[in-house]
Order: sequence, then structure tokens, then C-alpha cells
Amino acid sequence: MAESARRGRTRGGGGAARRAERTAVSFETARYIERNIPNFEVLNDEALEIIERNAETVLEEIGVNFPDNPEALQKWRDAGADVQGERVHIPRGLARKLCATAPSTFTQHARNSARNVEVGGRNLVLAPVYGPPFVRDTAGGRRYATMADFNKFVKLAYMSKWLHHSGGTVCEPTDIPVNKRHLDMLHAHMTLSDKPFMGSVTEPSRARDSVEMCGLLFGEDFVQQNTVMTSLININSPMTFDDVMMGALKVYAENNQACIISPFIVGGAMAPTTVAGTLTQVLAETLAGVAYSQLCRAGAPIVMGAFVTSIDMNSGAPTFGTPEAAHITYGAGQLARRLNLPYRSAGSFCGSKLPDAQAAYETANSLNMGLLSGVNFMLHACGWLEGGLVSSFEKFVMDADQLGVLHHFAQGVHMDENGQAMDAIREVGPGGHYLGCAHTQANFKSAFWKSDLLDYKPFETWEDEGARDTTQLASLRVEKMLADYQQPPMDEAIRESLDAFVARKKAESPDSFM
Repeated sequence: MAESARRGRTRGGGGAARRAERTAVSFETARYIERNIPNFEVLNDEALEIIERNAETVLEEIGVNFPDNPEALQKWRDAGADVQGERVHIPRGLARKLCATAPSTFTQHARNSARNVEVGGRNLVLAPVYGPPFVRDTAGGRRYATMADFNKFVKLAYMSKWLHHSGGTVCEPTDIPVNKRHLDMLHAHMTLSDKPFMGSVTEPSRARDSVEMCGLLFGEDFVQQNTVMTSLININSPMTFDDVMMGALKVYAENNQACIISPFIVGGAMAPTTVAGTLTQVLAETLAGVAYSQLCRAGAPIVMGAFVTSIDMNSGAPTFGTPEAAHITYGAGQLARRLNLPYRSAGSFCGSKLPDAQAAYETANSLNMGLLSGVNFMLHACGWLEGGLVSSFEKFVMDADQLGVLHHFAQGVHMDENGQAMDAIREVGPGGHYLGCAHTQANFKSAFWKSDLLDYKPFETWEDEGARDTTQLASLRVEKMLADYQQPPMDEAIRESLDAFVARKKAESPDSFM
């Protein structure tokens, strides 16, 4: 389930080479999760059929909006939809028929092929937080994110054992012009890590830049024949598909790159307060979005998404880790499987301002529901704070450590001869103990998951070492990981071509912070 990656090369041989090998930074990176446990299903067949029927009614009778997008409207007309102004009424069964050409699984290639991920089926791919304009750490507190912060998060993701993906906008670097920051972010993912990454969606031209940069990194022919990016396309719920996101979706679909089609649901604000009503809207929106991707290019890789949270009816603030969000996440997973589509949802969601007990409770609930609901691609798997406004360095490593729990739980119960442990039970017998038996000696290194962060020391030792809480331990871990970071090797000609592309694109237009 894991592979070792050793970094660092030295010239010369003999003792110097051996010393370098012993002191080189070494870390494991886990293969994507392959579930050996059942999915939890909260809805029966009758309930699923009602929701599917209601979603088709929404598409046909109420319709969805594609504003400022005459090309999309024409595609829908040609496909047989009834277009009235910017409102698209999709005949019953048409969207589902179009969705049938989307693949049920796909491979996203990394520049290090050992880190390729399989999205779909029984698999779960974990990616870091996405989108916050602020960052927080114990040294600087809460502040606007910079490109230096972004680079640190990419390095942490690269070195995190249980993360399979480098992600996308792990924080929004506000010190770089809006029209140019996508270039620096992509360059960082491509050069500071060799894990898979996400493309830009904030403007169709930036999606095209992402495709071109991937052409330099992987080769243009390889990009057209393989998926090397996954990108997040949010639906402007309720039932509106804005032209910017749809323009980016079109670019990626036409170039065989994957997109997550994801409603942004805050129950009671952008969707009904009930679970069944919200699931109806989620399904209607994702059916329309996935269908449109297939109108752009049949067979384009797609992930059905559902970002779901409830709302505090007193303050209006989003709430996370709630039972209602869990019901919707489980139900949406069932609907995605009935469509034979990969599924994105869940993450390290919390509304807390600090990486405290509230953050831990809400995050644990959110991560576990993601595993059990059958999620295939989990964005925001680590680092999320304050309802998605903040990327936290300490919480990033806390969450990344806890992702190991998901890996181990997903293995299921081993029922082979070693798992049954009858030899151990026979050896120890009544009244003995298992600490020294042969079975324990053979299994103790891998028998139990162990945190690399949490403190299990006796009270006296903990007190002597400074009585540090988890946030303090996480801060120290961030410092150590960044100090140990070594950049993965890259062909110098490829690096130079990426540098030149970024420099040229930046020089072609004036800075804009709007």
C-alpha cells in the first residue's frame, strides 16, 4: 500500500555516498485508498427513485439557467432541449442519456508515474484544502495568503504520507495579480511536487494556459490522450451555470481533462432545508452539468460532486459535521453510483476559527462520512478552517496525519490465517499475555495505526517536554517538514520551458487585481 521515495543525490562514491544515503530525507507516500469495506447507504430504492423522478421534473418543468452563454444554449438546442431565453428545459431522460458517455473511472497521471491516481470505483483519492483567501499559523495568526504561503502548502502536501494529490488553489496568493496568479500556482505544483494537481477555472483563458503548461510538462500528445489535471467546476446553486465556469469546463472537456461538477449547497439558503429536497436539486444540477460536459466532448472524464453544508438559522453561518450534511452526502453517493459516475464530496470541514476541539469534532465527522459514503475524490481533505475562509498550517498537518485512519479503516478486517491468529491464541492459552508471543513479534510493526503527531507519552514525560498541546506539536511538525523538504528532480529543459512560458504570459498583459 505504500512506496518509499528517497530524495537527494551526491557526487562521488564509497563512504561519502553511503553516508549521504543514510542521511538523505526519506518519506513514504501512500497509494490511493482502495476500499475493502461496504458503503453506508441511507436511502432505500423507493426513496432513490422518488428523488430521481423529481430531479427529472425539475430539469423538464423548471429548467436550469445558462446565462451569457449563447454557445451553450445552441448546444442544448441541438441536443433536443427546449431553450427559452437563457433557461434550458431538458426533456425527461435526455440528461441521463448524455451522462452515459462519461467514464465510470479514469486515471489522473502525475509527472512521477508512481503517484498516478485512479478516480472512481472503490477508490478514494485525498487532496488538500482549496480556495481560502486567508492563512493562519501560530506565528503570524490570521492574515491574507501570499505566494510564499502557497509554496509552503505545496511542499507540505508533497511530503504528507497520506495525501495522494497536490490539489489546486491551496490558498489564494493575494500578493500576485489576479490575472497572473494561476501561472505561479501551476508552476509551483509542477516543480515543487510530483503528485497530481488541479488546473485553473477562474477564466477560460486560464484553463487554456493550464492545458498549455501541461503540454510542456507531459508532452502535448500525452495530454490529449491522457488525463493529467482535475479541476473544480462549481454550479452557482440554485440551478445556474455561469459562463466563466462553463467556459473553463468546455476547455478541459475538449482537451480530455477531468472536471468535478459540483453544486455549492448551503441548505436553507441555496437549497431546501430538507434532505430529500436538497438531494433532488443536487441531482438535477449535476445531471445538467455532466450532460453539458458530454455535449462539449463525449467521453470527457467527469466527477459528480456535492459540496454540502447546513446553515445556522440564527447567524446565517454555514455549519459542518452535522447529521443533515451526512444524510445528504450518503444519499448523493448512492445517486452517483446509480449513474455510474465517480463521486466527490466531504473533507476536513469545520466552522471553527482555530484548530481546536470544535474543529476536531466537526472534521472527524466530515472525514468519516466521506469514507463511508463512497467518495472517490475528496477535496479539502486537510487544512480547512473557518468555513473555508482559512488554510491553516497546523490544521493541515493535523488533518493529514488523521487521514491515515481512513487508509487503515478502509482495509477492512483481514480473515486470512494471520488475521485469525489461532496460533497466537493456542500459544498463549488461558491466563497468559500476548506481548511476547510469536504472532505479536511478527505483527507488532504493522498491527496498529500510529499517529506521527499525537502525544501518547506518560504525563510526567509530557510535562517535562513542555506540556505541549496538539497545535504546538503541529507547529513544530510544520517547521520540521519544511526544513526537511527537498525538491523532486525535474528535467532542466522542461523547467526552463515552464519558466519561459510563465514569464512570457505575465509580460503579455498588465497586472490586474480585479
